[in-house]
Amino acid sequence: MRVIITGATGMVGEGVLLECLDNYAVKKVLMINRKASAIKHPKLEELIVLDFMQLSRYSDVLKSYDACFYCAGVSSVGMDEVKYTYVTYDTTLAFARALSEINPNMVFNFVTGSHTDTSENGKVMWARVKGKTENDLMKLPFRGQYNFRPGFMKPFKEQKNVKTIFKMIIPFFPLLFPKKSLTLKDVGQAMINTVKDGYPKQILEIEDIKVLAEL
Repeated sequence: MRVIITGATGMVGEGVLLECLDNYAVKKVLMINRKASAIKHPKLEELIVLDFMQLSRYSDVLKSYDACFYCAGVSSVGMDEVKYTYVTYDTTLAFARALSEINPNMVFNFVTGSHTDTSENGKVMWARVKGKTENDLMKLPFRGQYNFRPGFMKPFKEQKNVKTIFKMIIPFFPLLFPKKSLTLKDVGQAMINTVKDGYPKQILEIEDIKVLAEL
């Protein structure tokens, strides 16, 4: 399969990218970044897109892909709702809509978060915004659209984009909270399997991701 990945300069995107590069089922990976990455691999190509709202300008190079694994995102810490909505909802939906017009036969996977609020009416700002994002992504005419709600994700050893404080808790969290823990290999493999096998749910909680990773 041919896969597009966003967010490869962050921890989740980098982990999903590494799994795709190592997985025999993936023939080619196009990472779409706002700034250049140092990662090199025979399967890998890079497209610099400074404004994700303008993705349709690159339609010629985005055809014939089987999936997009959208791992780009930001923390809501220190952001007001307007700014967070622009990054998390507006930008993601614009990107996804453009891809659905270019290639509706692809699978689009969005990394959201545990406790996302699809009622869109809760008190937690980030959960409301991500819930609205999930809801509207599910309305787009992709062959498949899945929303990943992972908890703690153990990175690959070779990952570079892992915060120091996160490295400190890596050895302990899976032991203390095994039901809330995944590896980024699990997440990447599960994403690949949505393209190969599909899944009966569009919203994937931690247990769903674990099941899908083992198919």
